[in-house]
Amino acid sequence: MDWHQLWEIASAPDNVPIVAMLFLVPFFAWMGFRQARANDKLIDQLEADPQLAKTHHRKTWPWKPHWARELHVWPYLLRIEFLAVLIVTIILYVWSITLNAPLEEPANPNLTMNPSKAPWYFLGLQEMLVYFDPWIAGVVMPTLILVGLMVFPYVDSNPLGVGYYTWKQRKVAIGAFLIGFIMWISLIIIGTFIRGPGWVWFWPGQTWDHNVVLYEINRDLPDIFGITTQPWKGIFGGVVVLLFYVLSGLLIHWIILRSEFEKKIFQRTSLLQYMVFQFFAITVLISMPAKLLARQLFRIKYVWVTTWFNI
Repeated sequence: MDWHQLWEIASAPDNVPIVAMLFLVPFFAWMGFRQARANDKLIDQLEADPQLAKTHHRKTWPWKPHWARELHVWPYLLRIEFLAVLIVTIILYVWSITLNAPLEEPANPNLTMNPSKAPWYFLGLQEMLVYFDPWIAGVVMPTLILVGLMVFPYVDSNPLGVGYYTWKQRKVAIGAFLIGFIMWISLIIIGTFIRGPGWVWFWPGQTWDHNVVLYEINRDLPDIFGITTQPWKGIFGGVVVLLFYVLSGLLIHWIILRSEFEKKIFQRTSLLQYMVFQFFAITVLISMPAKLLARQLFRIKYVWVTTWFNI
């Protein structure tokens, strides 16, 4: 798309949440890491001076003499929540008045929009349809991503970092969740700003051409090695996927061992916890970017081809 088309898409009422995420996600990530960095500095300071640790406060925002020692739900918490409700309600009222709902005419089976895109919160799923079978892209992978993001903090047996932000003490849990979350947001951004007519990949600045014809040959990985019949295609793809999981697991294990702190944490982790973490880390954090790069750089459509599913 050219820059005029880019502005039209960014200013569309139904794309306002995506544009807001481009600013809000980095802002709140910076805010969280800023507080985590301040806590990490305080932790290092207290660990280096045991005498200071006996008397020094444990938070970067220490208690002051004029503050109450106990904060009750009323009025402190409820007052903040009530103000938050009022502010959000005002924003929604102004939003609904100034921006018209993106409603269109009734669907016409004789005229299909090009590109035909789902609402912004489903564009990540629509982008995943390029790389996997529909039932895998629409059901299996989203479920694994959501469950994986919820699992990461719980399979990490680290007892530290509870109740305060810290990067040094929770690198595995925070890093894994952050990568998975940014990856999902990236799929939505690709589906909104990069995918044009015919769901063709257009870089920012390129004009969307509705008559574009791509001469790209997408081949399955077994076809590249001359394997064109079943069941050999399925066997070959299964071996490649198995090797991918083994090598990725060794890479993650090596990264963890590089950190002495994380090494001590995972020495207390059970085998089941560690295997669950490895499975979701590879499936959520590595497989999706690897499949995207394989498709865009090497035009590999599927790696594992069977009569039941394709990956």
